[in-house]
Amino acid sequence: MLSKVYSAAVQGIDAYPVEVEISLGMGDPVMVVVGLPDAAVKESRDRVRTALSNSGFRQPRGRTTINLAPADVKKEGPSFDLPMALGIIAATEQADVKWLGDFLVVGELALSGKIRPVRGALPIALCARKEKRRGILVPSENAAEASVVDGLAVIPVRNLREAVEFLSGRLPIAPVKQDLEQLFAIASHYDVDFADVKGQEHVKRALEVAAAGGHNALMIGPPGAGKSMMAKRLATILPSLTLDEALETTKIHSIVGQLAAGQGLVATRPFRAPHHTVSDAGLLGGNINPTPGEISLAHHGVLFLDELPEFHRDVLEVLRQPLEEGRVTITRAAGSMTFPCEFMLVAAMNPCPCGYFGDPKRECRCSPNAIQRYRNKVSGPLLDRIDLHVEVPAIKIKEMMGDGVGEASEKVRARVETARERQRRRLAGNKRVTCNARMGAKELKAFCKLDESSQELLKMAITSLNLSARAYDRILKVARTIADLENADTIQAHHIQEAIQYRNLDRQLWV
Repeated sequence: MLSKVYSAAVQGIDAYPVEVEISLGMGDPVMVVVGLPDAAVKESRDRVRTALSNSGFRQPRGRTTINLAPADVKKEGPSFDLPMALGIIAATEQADVKWLGDFLVVGELALSGKIRPVRGALPIALCARKEKRRGILVPSENAAEASVVDGLAVIPVRNLREAVEFLSGRLPIAPVKQDLEQLFAIASHYDVDFADVKGQEHVKRALEVAAAGGHNALMIGPPGAGKSMMAKRLATILPSLTLDEALETTKIHSIVGQLAAGQGLVATRPFRAPHHTVSDAGLLGGNINPTPGEISLAHHGVLFLDELPEFHRDVLEVLRQPLEEGRVTITRAAGSMTFPCEFMLVAAMNPCPCGYFGDPKRECRCSPNAIQRYRNKVSGPLLDRIDLHVEVPAIKIKEMMGDGVGEASEKVRARVETARERQRRRLAGNKRVTCNARMGAKELKAFCKLDESSQELLKMAITSLNLSARAYDRILKVARTIADLENADTIQAHHIQEAIQYRNLDRQLWV
C-alpha cells in the first residue's frame, strides 16, 4: 500500500512544502527514510515505531520506505515524526483517515505518542495557506503561533491517537482562532520606560534623534553612568511595529526557537544583547546548516553591544556589510541563505580600561599605551558606520536622589513616529529606503541640500576633525533627522551644529 502526507520544512526564514510518501513492501521488517534526511530525521524511525506501539497501533510487517520529496533538499529536525506515523497508519489501513490529504501536518513524537512542539510553526502555517490547504495540524503548544495566519484552520493536537481520531472524523476539534488586533494590543507592552532614567538629558536627546532616523549610536562613559539602562529602553521609543514587521520578526524568532510557550506574536521591538564572547557565527548566523544569528534576531529592533572593545575584533568587523545592506548572506557547504537584519546598532564602552579617564572625581590608573590599545580595538571603518558618538558622564548625586521623573517613553515615541512619518512620505516609492539612516547618495543629493552658511560650517568641521567621506554623509543624515524632529522642511545651520556635536568624539578619542 502507498500513502501520502503533506508536510513542510523551513529553509532560511520561509517554509517549503514536503510530501511524505510511505510505501509498504515485502521483506524484512525495516524502515528506511530517503530524501536527504539529517540525523534527527533518521532517528525518527525509532521514535515513530515506539510511538505507534504505545498508542495502540501495530507495526508494518514488511519493508517500509519513507520518501521525503523534494529529494534534492536536505531535511532537518524532528517535525516529520507525526506525518510519518499518520502515513504508516493510513498505508496499513488501521484507520480511515479520510481528511489526511486536506491538512498540512507537522509535529515531533515522544515515545509515548505525545506530540511535542516544533520550530518554525509560523512560516509553516504561511506555507500551508499558500498551498491552499484546508488547515494545519500542529502540536497544541504551537497553535497560538500558527493561528496568527488568517484564513487557515489551525488544529491543535496533543497526541498521536487524538490526531488519528480527528482526521477520521470521529473527534471534533475546534480550530484555534486569534483576534489579531487584540493580540497585538496585549503583546505590544514594554516592561521598561524612559521615565525610569534620571538626568542624562543630552544622552536621551541623542537617543531620540537616533530612534527618529534609525541611526546607530555609541555611548562612551564610566561604569554606572546608565549606558546599559538607557540602551534597554531605546526600543520603547522606536515606532510601534506594523503587523507585517511583527510577522517577519516572529518568523525569525520561531525558526530559532526563541518564542515563549503559548506566545503567538512578537509585537514589541526586539532587543538583543549578546555577550562579548560571542563568535562571528553566533552574531551573523551560520553553523553547518545556516540559521539566523543575533543580528537577524534583532531585525526591526536594537542590537546592543556592551563593552564594545571587549568583543573580538574580527567579530566586530563582520558587522560592516550587514549594517550597510540590512541583510546578511551565510554560505556553507549545505547551501547559501540570506537573512534580513535591519537593526539599530547601539554600543557602549568605557573611555579606558579602568573606565575613569577624564572623570573629574575619580583618578584614571591606565597608562597612555594601555588607553591607546584599548581604543584601537574598535576600528575606524566601524566607527564611521556609527552615526552618533555620545559622551555619558557619571550621573550627579543630586539627580540620582531627586524625586524628579523623566519623560515617559510614550511621549518621546509620539515625536519619533511623527518624524518617521515625514520620512515615509518623503521617501515614498523606494521600498529599500525606509528611514534617513538608509538613504543613499541619490537621496542625500535630493533631500539634504544645504544653504551657503551650512555648507561653510560643515566644511570647517570636516577639515578640523579630519572626517571621512562616510562621516560626512552621516552628519547630513543626522541633520536631516534633527530637522524632521523640528518639522522643518530644510536643513538649517543649527541642525548641522547638533549633528557635528555627535561626531566630536572622532577628535577627542580616536585621532
